[in-house]
Amino acid sequence: MIHRFSYLLALFTVSFIAYSFSNEKEKPLQEKNGLKLYEMKGSPEFPEAGIKLVSTPPATPGKATFQFEVSDFKLGIQTTDAEQKLCANSSKGQHIHFIMDNQPYFASYESSVEWDVKNGHHVLLAFLSRSYHESVKTTKAFVLKEFRVGEDAKDNFDETAPHLFYSRPKGEYIGDSEVQRLMIDFYLLNCTLSEKGYKVRATVNGTEFTLTKWAPYYIEGLPLGDVKVKLELLDKKGNLVQSPFNGAERTVSLKTEPFKK
Repeated sequence: MIHRFSYLLALFTVSFIAYSFSNEKEKPLQEKNGLKLYEMKGSPEFPEAGIKLVSTPPATPGKATFQFEVSDFKLGIQTTDAEQKLCANSSKGQHIHFIMDNQPYFASYESSVEWDVKNGHHVLLAFLSRSYHESVKTTKAFVLKEFRVGEDAKDNFDETAPHLFYSRPKGEYIGDSEVQRLMIDFYLLNCTLSEKGYKVRATVNGTEFTLTKWAPYYIEGLPLGDVKVKLELLDKKGNLVQSPFNGAERTVSLKTEPFKK
């Protein structure tokens, strides 16, 4: 009798924990206009991962090779929890997000990137990314490089000022496994998000969400079709931070699985 009671008590405890965990997972951080915002948690950490630019940026326009040195991070393999994330994932594995002048990133699965460089002032941001496109947010996991091509390029970029660079979402999302949850991710420099400090305003199809932690997030409840996402870094007074790349907006497309014969 005692054994049966112990068994039932243990079963009830396990069921209660599972139920509580399930309910906790289902609670969104914010919910507006049918959209639910969650923080994406539990990704593998890469505390020692590093990336360095070991080549010299070009001084003349044309094709140029940017060579990186990557340490304690393997490019081209799947991140260990990729199947559990239930969001868009690259079949080619972990990679570098190569962002020139805050334009949509180029994903490189090798340690070098060939780029057609134009005349002008340029700012390169490159950082390590998990296979499902979540950035590694540590001090050694990114490279920031300002350079000029041509004699008339005289703009300046304050590398010590607060900046936000747009990363995800990007491109097309096809099929249930990709369209049900859309990851929002960005890269911050020289600032920390908090309730009373800097914040990020994420506007998704006209609905605004306030983010007070530098973390990846995902949105549920989006309709199929075009989705507009705008990311803005705000100061503690709610004003837009003055940065040449702040306030980037992208349009991505959510589609059903294409017909297969």
